[in-house]
Amino acid sequence: RTLESIVEVFDSPGKGRGLRATKEVWAGDVLFADPCFAAVVFDSLVAHVCHSCFRRQAKLQRCGQCRFAQYCDRTCQRAGWVEHKQECAAIKSYGKAPNENIRLAARIMWRLNKEGGVVSDMQLTTLDDLEDHLSDMPEMDLKELKVDVHNFLDFWPRTGKQHTVESISHIFGVINCNGFMVSDQKGLQAVGVGLFPNLCLVNHDCWPNCTVILNNGNHSTINTMYHTQKRIELRALGKISAGEELTVSYVDYLNLSEDRKQMLKQQYFFDCTCEHCTKKTKDDLKMAGAVVDGVPEEKVKEVTEYSVEMLKKMENARLEANYNEVVKICRECVEKQENVLADTHIYQLKMWSTLGEVLSYLQFFEEAATYARKMVDGYVKLYHPNNAQLGMTMMRAGVTHWQAGHIEVGHGMICKAYAVLMVTHGSTHPITKDLEAMRNQTEMELRMFKQNEYVYHSMREAALKNQPMKMMAEPVEEGVKGLFRKK
Repeated sequence: RTLESIVEVFDSPGKGRGLRATKEVWAGDVLFADPCFAAVVFDSLVAHVCHSCFRRQAKLQRCGQCRFAQYCDRTCQRAGWVEHKQECAAIKSYGKAPNENIRLAARIMWRLNKEGGVVSDMQLTTLDDLEDHLSDMPEMDLKELKVDVHNFLDFWPRTGKQHTVESISHIFGVINCNGFMVSDQKGLQAVGVGLFPNLCLVNHDCWPNCTVILNNGNHSTINTMYHTQKRIELRALGKISAGEELTVSYVDYLNLSEDRKQMLKQQYFFDCTCEHCTKKTKDDLKMAGAVVDGVPEEKVKEVTEYSVEMLKKMENARLEANYNEVVKICRECVEKQENVLADTHIYQLKMWSTLGEVLSYLQFFEEAATYARKMVDGYVKLYHPNNAQLGMTMMRAGVTHWQAGHIEVGHGMICKAYAVLMVTHGSTHPITKDLEAMRNQTEMELRMFKQNEYVYHSMREAALKNQPMKMMAEPVEEGVKGLFRKK
């Protein structure tokens, strides 16, 4: 199916250009796959992530010329050379690598010079036609942008095609409001930023009918010819009728409608008029008190304010990787929240989320499982049933229960997560594949457990003794929740 046959560009009332479906689609259908126009690794991760396939690796090989770019191996280096060739020479003559914004703008400019504004039959818009919102930018941001433009001109090779300040400013403006988060191979952490032209046409709705995922493609083959490209996929979350506008959410729905509106205005320069913002849908649940007789409103307000303070403290301890302190702060706060805040209160959910993740990392699986379970119960009441964030939370909860030895609950959650991720990520995504392997594993264990509980537990004990559970990856900042990069 070609792109034209499923989606088309149209003028969306009050929103400018948008995309709509030209035929009926169902949950999990891919409306388009958009290859990356250009992408770079974040400044903070240049030494930990392959500059070609965006995998996180412990050992990377540096480019011998510029000593800046890093790759998994020769295969990735060869695959990345097309994009890196001119960058490599520019870094050498400039003496250092500039920041991620300048690196991305330069990669975009080199590609424009070489291939023009449209690089595939599937591309629905040129970069010239994308909004840069320079006229809406606050003074501070404009200052930063001017510095970037100035440094870009210093970095750009004298021998290359020269560009006007206007055209470069336009590209920086486009990156600023359309730069998309590129995640690592597992899709669990944002590691870079890229530009995907078609995605820029999809308008926002807080309760969208589509979701976007990054599929890093296949880089395990030795031959670069068989590598599949990094691409984003726009997938339907449910039935969409012909003629209906396609929307994605630029911000996490777990925020209150006022906060979402503020974020959208600040970052993307528009006022959200979606139904969920207008009606403040579920805001009451997100700030609700516990359904216990006699919790006065004052008490709910007091504990809510206390939670905001504790969340700040917790974030600081987390940034310093002081996990015992994180647990202490969360436990104190959770104790105060209990029986005062509802299980859908977003500050309580945030505490449970961090506590569950850190306890799991410290290998207190039993306690971690309790919070993981509570989180899923709260999320189910707030999120769309096919929300990727909900699916990932169910997956984490399933694994935590399995680690705690609760095989029945663990298997049930893993199955539920699998159903959601089949829609949001599709069957070929690395996360879905991992989840499928886990589902088979827990299914086998569950059968064994039902046949003979005693034998199952003794086998499990032996297995855990001989092969100590690998430490979970360190709890990183919240995963890829917002689609686009926030400054």
